[in-house]
Amino acid sequence: MADQSFAPVVELKQVRLSFGTVKALQGVDFHVSPGEVVGLVGHNGAGKSTLMNILAGNLRFDEGRYLIAGETVRPGAMPSPAGLAVIGSVSQETVLAPNLTVAENARILHRDLVGRGWRQRAARLMQASLDDVFPGHDIDAGDLVGDLPIAKRQMVEIARAFANRAIALMILDEPTSSLDGETSEQLLAYVRRRRNDGLALVLISHRLGEIFSVGDRAVIMRDGLVVLDKPMKSLSRDEMVTAMGHGAPATARASRRLRAPAEAAREACISVPARQPGALDVVVRPGEVVGLAGLAGHGQSQFLRTLVSGRGVANRRDQVAFVAGDRRTDGIFSLWSIRHNLTIRAMDMLETFGFLNPARERRLARDWRDRIEIRAETVDVQIVTLSGGNQQKVLFARALGSDASIILMDDPMRGVDIGTKQEVYRLIQAEADGGRSFVWYSTEIDELAYCDRVYVFRQGMAVREFCGDEINENNIVGASFAS
Repeated sequence: MADQSFAPVVELKQVRLSFGTVKALQGVDFHVSPGEVVGLVGHNGAGKSTLMNILAGNLRFDEGRYLIAGETVRPGAMPSPAGLAVIGSVSQETVLAPNLTVAENARILHRDLVGRGWRQRAARLMQASLDDVFPGHDIDAGDLVGDLPIAKRQMVEIARAFANRAIALMILDEPTSSLDGETSEQLLAYVRRRRNDGLALVLISHRLGEIFSVGDRAVIMRDGLVVLDKPMKSLSRDEMVTAMGHGAPATARASRRLRAPAEAAREACISVPARQPGALDVVVRPGEVVGLAGLAGHGQSQFLRTLVSGRGVANRRDQVAFVAGDRRTDGIFSLWSIRHNLTIRAMDMLETFGFLNPARERRLARDWRDRIEIRAETVDVQIVTLSGGNQQKVLFARALGSDASIILMDDPMRGVDIGTKQEVYRLIQAEADGGRSFVWYSTEIDELAYCDRVYVFRQGMAVREFCGDEINENNIVGASFAS
């Protein structure tokens, strides 16, 4: 818990910031004390990332005051290098250099790694930090970052930030969004240890269970304002979600469609035969939502990519659309507008006499912007102006707005707020009821409750299948770790 005898590490008072006519922050008060974990919660576009970018010195603010380690920062100014040196951060989107090794990436952040033998010192630093945060991580300091799966890249990013023992505040922006349950728990356990050592932490997460697990205090934002600031011990999940502006959460498990035997026997639209002893055939039928589970890095994403290439798709006339979880690498076209990012999968549907019809394209983009509540005044602004969660909504809209009958989803809810998740879940159910098929890899076991069947992957192959009430945490975790 926070030590009340010390002044806050950082404190914002009535901070305001606008981007043109958009009021990103509208008079925000915020502070974090030594030995305190503050859970920062809110829907996509609520102002969380803007607030953290001010703390980290990436944005100047228009009005208010910022106190950092005893230094006062005035509007329009930036914290001094000495002030910024006490803050570390982990971004939801990894900022590692993919063409460098794990050890070489350490030097980008740790400028004291210079001189003869710096690579060896960097390797020792990263190996020690990885061992500390993620025991049994199986990452070598000599690994090329670009060759690592997204989960391990995220682990490297986290370990690199925590390797700096001089920081007084760590900002964690959706740090577990790419991690499976086991590695997420390792990180949360480490957060508890560092809090007890006196480190101040800000945790941004749409996985509300994580906030309740490690948070001392919750700060909830909506539309650029702090609408609730309350100790976790006196806060309920329903109160938190209501404050975010989404009403009472759906606490009941998803209602899965119960299939009649004749429907279950329908011809498969995806059929991938087992190629190793002990593996299962993977079969998907029209109108099914099929989940892929198991520990991260056990072949789920690779399996989806084989389906994208057409292998396993029974009828070549069936069109396939892909929703990437790693949106920066596999999803968005960063130089394009929201409209062009959203409609590129639907070009054939938007032609008139062989030419793209701009009016139909704009109408499709606006329709899906409103339907999935992408927070943008116009669909013609560059997609990178959106928050990460809103960028992910564009990828959903791209797939659902296309003519694809099979939708492949690679852990697509990374960085998406709980209200949007509920809306996307309803969309998936409605589209499946209309005959579309979904193959959904998720690192969140709760999401698998929305699936008709779930295949658990281990060592690159499907090893167990669960359906109905068999889809639960005990079965999935047990199958993930079984020998």
